[in-house]
Amino acid sequence: MALINCNGVDLPTPTDYQVSINDISKAERSALGVMVIERVATKRTIALSYVYLSASDLSTILNSVSDVFFDVTYVDPQTGGNRTASFYVGDRNVGMIDFIKGIARYKDCKFTLIER
Repeated sequence: MALINCNGVDLPTPTDYQVSINDISKAERSALGVMVIERVATKRTIALSYVYLSASDLSTILNSVSDVFFDVTYVDPQTGGNRTASFYVGDRNVGMIDFIKGIARYKDCKFTLIER
């Protein structure tokens, strides 16, 4: 099993992998000034980055996150095991190292997966 799987596709192991655990809350102060927080949900965001990628690896990654929503199976730091949930992707940023003899090599690919 890969570190992360999107839409049934094992992604290459990222250079950097960061999972954020986010509480979605409704918060306000009562008439006495006491903070009242209602936790609506807890969601994850996964920030991935790759230092170097071949054109085929980049294509695999970008195609696996191209749907509006997709299932992601990843190693969750809170549970210590695999977790699967529905995600969508933020902006995808990619730089190119060079283009030699019709072959592109890419660098600094970064994107964030956000739990639905």
